[in-house]
Amino acid sequence: MTAIAAAPSASRRAGGRRRHTGALWGLVAWAVGLFFFIPIAWMILTSFHSEPDAATNPPSVAAHLTLQGYREFFGASTAASPWPALINSLTASIAATLLVLALSIPAAYALSIKPVRKWSDVMFFFLSTKMLPAVAGLLPIYLIAKNLGMLDNIWLMVILYTSMNLPIAVWMMRSFLAEIPLAILEAASIDGAGLITVFRRVIIPISAPGIAATSLICFIFSWNEMLFARVLTGVRSTTAPVFLTSFVTSQGLFLAKVCAAAVAVSLPVLIAGFAAQDKLVQGLSLGAVK
Repeated sequence: MTAIAAAPSASRRAGGRRRHTGALWGLVAWAVGLFFFIPIAWMILTSFHSEPDAATNPPSVAAHLTLQGYREFFGASTAASPWPALINSLTASIAATLLVLALSIPAAYALSIKPVRKWSDVMFFFLSTKMLPAVAGLLPIYLIAKNLGMLDNIWLMVILYTSMNLPIAVWMMRSFLAEIPLAILEAASIDGAGLITVFRRVIIPISAPGIAATSLICFIFSWNEMLFARVLTGVRSTTAPVFLTSFVTSQGLFLAKVCAAAVAVSLPVLIAGFAAQDKLVQGLSLGAVK
């Protein structure tokens, strides 16, 4: 009887320890999240301050809030208007993301569902293209673009962003497509569905979370890229990250205006992330548990 009574007691103690451990790790996760969020929150708060309040040392938290920085950013003169840069970034990011999906999904299909010979070597080749530092290929790309007359051309950036994100997209999409049960595809083939129908009716709907996750990551990488855009674009095709560097002038750094510009430039990525939040979580968790 003593042993029988002790068993539930030990079980309760073990359950209590697990709950305490889970609560502790939860607090650690919240602390780490807040640690990384504090600079972002500080940037947003500073963007609503006036320039004198933003430049105080130590910074003033309870300063009067104003939209002056946003009015100066969006109401700038034609020569310094942010809209061309924002439109260029949006065009390049969306076009490159669509091209990446159009190329990576068939490639991932061939490397997972209908595997080609030596598919692991192909995957390693895709991965090896990311091992070269971007700055190492900057000069050859610049010379090629100059000889082709494509400098300061937004479509050159679309091509570059597509080539830069394609290896990552192929790796991600292959892991997503590899989770599709082959029995479903075989059943569709028995019913007379062709390859296009299988893609449209089976593969795309099942892998929609993975496609959303891949799209968002490619969009973020394209939107945030600055090195190639800084060198290969000029007046007509400058992108949003390059436009942000124009706020560093010989007159000094206008902190409130810079923070307002940074928040405005970050909004498209944040909106896309919130819009695809559910799909993103599902996509990034695919393949995590067998």
